[in-house]
Amino acid sequence: MNLLSNQNIAQANAKIKPNTQIQASTVGIVHLGFGAFHRAHQALITDTLMREIGGNWKIVGVNWGGIDVKSQLSPQDNLYTVGVGYNEDLTLHVVGSVDRIINSDESDEVLKYMHSSDVKVVSLTITEKGYCHNPANGHLNLEHPFIVHDLANLDKPKSAIGFLINAIQYRRNNNIAPFTPLTCDNLPENGHVLEQVVLDFAEAYDPELHTWIKANIKFPCTMVDRIVPRTTDDDVKKIEQVLGLVDHACVMTEPFLQWVIEDKFINERPAWDQTSISNIVFTDNVVPFEEMKLRLLNGTHSAIAYLGYLSGYQTVSETMNDDKFKTFVRYLMDTEISPSIHIEGIDLGAYKDSLIERYENAALQHRTWQIAMDGSQKIPQRWLETIQYGLDNNVQIKGLYLALAAWIKYASGIDEQGNDIDVQDPLKETFTDIWANNKESESLINAFLSIEQMFNKKIAANETFKSNLLSALNTLNEHGAKESVHQFVMNK
Repeated sequence: MNLLSNQNIAQANAKIKPNTQIQASTVGIVHLGFGAFHRAHQALITDTLMREIGGNWKIVGVNWGGIDVKSQLSPQDNLYTVGVGYNEDLTLHVVGSVDRIINSDESDEVLKYMHSSDVKVVSLTITEKGYCHNPANGHLNLEHPFIVHDLANLDKPKSAIGFLINAIQYRRNNNIAPFTPLTCDNLPENGHVLEQVVLDFAEAYDPELHTWIKANIKFPCTMVDRIVPRTTDDDVKKIEQVLGLVDHACVMTEPFLQWVIEDKFINERPAWDQTSISNIVFTDNVVPFEEMKLRLLNGTHSAIAYLGYLSGYQTVSETMNDDKFKTFVRYLMDTEISPSIHIEGIDLGAYKDSLIERYENAALQHRTWQIAMDGSQKIPQRWLETIQYGLDNNVQIKGLYLALAAWIKYASGIDEQGNDIDVQDPLKETFTDIWANNKESESLINAFLSIEQMFNKKIAANETFKSNLLSALNTLNEHGAKESVHQFVMNK
């Protein structure tokens, strides 16, 4: 079987392929954090934009460690396939919006593009931990090794924040119009988060630059939504079998896609909302959409991840095949999370119905272990804000405490059968120390609540919060995750 490439693209059995509009386009976007999500979301949308409307919006992707996307894509002329799966159905879209991939350690090459006036947007999907910040207060962690390095060696940055500061400074000093930094990560008011860490870095590096950025750079907030699991060997086989070509960089995703973008760009912006893809909106206020998605989708996704994993379920769809888990998830949505969501013009009931349907999609082998990664960076916005709302407004919260207790159990690194858990988290060593030095449930909880990067003082000191979390942890210790969820549903 031949390799997917420009030479072999005519052989591809895909519904959508690149056209001459795309091939004639030039670079207008640098994307930091070129992972599977970006390939199935923003890069695909940009491909559709150039194919249908035109414009010079080709993407230079910057890859940080992990899978070597550059070696996968370069032999394929940077073409790759997005498989859109729903149960047994599979539709293929070959994406041609990527001009090239550069590894982050090739900083001179990355900066060459970021310094160019042709680049109007620098977008980011670097995950929560890529912001090198304290999730509890939103400020940059000036002791983070990458930040320490970049403050002393800004010409060879290691962090995304360092790359942004270098390029912003260069363009200011050379009278080149600034680009718009566009974060697409799952953080509440993500543009404000990015702005804060950039300003914190600039203040430590050059107070004059800090003042200039504050006056001249805009940081739009966004809300992105599409489930994109880690690609499996089975996914690759299915896609290649239908495509008729070998594709080392393919990704699998679901039919649903949404992108809500705050319309405050400081340079030319792509007309993503003018494509044939629905659910792409420019708006003055992203916050209600963010809250809806982060709390209802990401919040229940994380609950499925920790409780499902401890129950022995490998994937989200497998977990949802357990009717009591499905009932539990819908209870979280309806009773515990929805009271904190305030958004006009959206049918929340229909949105929650769609989430359940998406979770049941057997075409996506979305592993509970994958979603459970980096919990310390995700839990504040996915659960703690909802719990705090419940405490402040007398909303009865029970299920989210069970999920939070499951995360504490998961963080031990040992599952309910005594097997090791491969805990992937920036605070893994902290978790290990806490578990090693606290044998009683109450002291264990107090130790976890002392993690200032996760728990602010208000919630950590709340006695109702601590009491409910202790009760949930005791329930898990006594009955295990699966039985605890089953009993919860029967007794709710």
